[in-house]
Amino acid sequence: MVRVPLTPWERDRGERFGAMLRQARGERSMVEVAAAAGVSAETLRKIETGRAPTPAFFTVAALASALDLSLDELAAACADGAAEGGAEAISA
Repeated sequence: MVRVPLTPWERDRGERFGAMLRQARGERSMVEVAAAAGVSAETLRKIETGRAPTPAFFTVAALASALDLSLDELAAACADGAAEGGAEAISA
């Protein structure tokens, strides 16, 4: 199966999402958060850097749980209107 290339908006959204996760992680190590979410540190690294801009829903849900974020907060912050203040929209 061939993947359709991501649009610039989808890439930007992935970068905003990664920035939000980094901010919510705070002083916690990437390894600690990844283990709490049940994903590899490399997966978390790719998401945080925007190299994996469309992670699977269950990965997002597990990371949100590990970081004590609501899925509603994440969805709202990644929406088009949050492009300016995406990372600030999440209070960790």
